[in-house]
Amino acid sequence: MIRSLGDKTPRIAESAWVSEFAYVVGDVEIGENSSVWPGVTIRADGEEKVVIGNNVNIQEGAVVHSGNLVIEDNVTVGHCVVVHGIRIGTGSLLGNNCTFLNRASIGKECLIAANSVVLSGTDVPDRSFVTGVPGSIKRQVSADQIASMQRNATALIERAKVFKANGL
Repeated sequence: MIRSLGDKTPRIAESAWVSEFAYVVGDVEIGENSSVWPGVTIRADGEEKVVIGNNVNIQEGAVVHSGNLVIEDNVTVGHCVVVHGIRIGTGSLLGNNCTFLNRASIGKECLIAANSVVLSGTDVPDRSFVTGVPGSIKRQVSADQIASMQRNATALIERAKVFKANGL
């Protein structure tokens, strides 16, 4: 369900796919080849907007609600993730059920482990592997992990094309 709020209407690229069972409202921008899966809520109901780049996938059950949030290109937001931060860098992956709190920022090619909590105001540097509650940087993301995250993002672009082509 895509809804305007006052004079703010979501802007969705023609090549993007938003499930009919997702809820997108307000000043939201969704880029090329991005996908928003069933049960996702993206709510930009304040003065600031939510910008979702190209080739981003936001999987079932995720909640995206933050002012002035930018999700850069080629990002994977896993199942049931809570996104309240201000930036997710290109090529990053947020694992299932993790929480990303207010004013936090995640750099490029980061891997946030499932069930981790990135605390408010945290600035995660590029290529960091974060795990735990509260989340802490354990090490740099390996080349194999980066390649795996890229394969995952690419596979979900292709899967979303199938859903879109079938009118789902």
